[in-house]
Amino acid sequence: MRKLGKAMAEKVIDPETCLGDHPVSIQRQVWWRARYAAASRSMPLTANDRRVRSFHNSLKGERVWIIGNGPSIGETDLSRLAGETTIGTNSIFLNREQMGFDVTHYVVEDYLVGEDRVDDILAMQGPTKWFGNYLRYCLPDADDTNWLNVSADYRESPSWPRFSRDGTRIMYVGGTVTYLCIQLAYFLGAAEVVLVGVDHSYVVDRSEPLDGNTITSTQDDVNHFHKDYFGKGKRWHLPRVDRMERAYIRARDVFEADGRQLLNATKGGRLEVFPRVDYDSMGGR
Repeated sequence: MRKLGKAMAEKVIDPETCLGDHPVSIQRQVWWRARYAAASRSMPLTANDRRVRSFHNSLKGERVWIIGNGPSIGETDLSRLAGETTIGTNSIFLNREQMGFDVTHYVVEDYLVGEDRVDDILAMQGPTKWFGNYLRYCLPDADDTNWLNVSADYRESPSWPRFSRDGTRIMYVGGTVTYLCIQLAYFLGAAEVVLVGVDHSYVVDRSEPLDGNTITSTQDDVNHFHKDYFGKGKRWHLPRVDRMERAYIRARDVFEADGRQLLNATKGGRLEVFPRVDYDSMGGR
């Protein structure tokens, strides 16, 4: 098996200077900075920003579930979460039949998911979708889509990763889409956020083709709840569990400082940053 070492040649995307690999004009950069500053002051200038702002604290004091995509989902009765506020990510649509419901909110961070799953993402009806502006080159606009000012800068520094308390201004990546979901739940006003299916461990076969930090699968996916999640022909990034954990610690510290709770209801797995709770004793309203 491949040792999960330091990823190489990661893409850095400044949301105010480029869309995908395409630079934007100075005029647009100035406009974007102005509009997001205005939105954060409750003066949104665009229909998208007004829509995003309308979600701020819309779930104040409530509980939100973030549904991960680990193998433990196969041992978890997610149907108990029907009627709860849920956030799902990436290829969660492959679990629609088992769950029996659509997640409330849907998030994509990785441009490889956007490029490889665009048709599946467009076919999803029901969830409110949240994407970073840098994905506009591969994911078209739609009535159910909110575009966020996500800083996709993975370069590590003493302050990395930053945590956003105001999604109308900016959000930050943390090496896992779950970190973006946690910031979204905070923005929605959740007092309690419960993770389930976040196994926090990966196995990568040495025989899998690796280009920089991008893997192109040649076999079934063993790291997620479905063999086709990142199955044959699908691309994904070499996981950095150490970096994910650093992001989770940052999120935990912010939640604790603000009197909110981040809990882990995953069955098994290796995520020990958050207090564990028993899913079967708390799932559902």
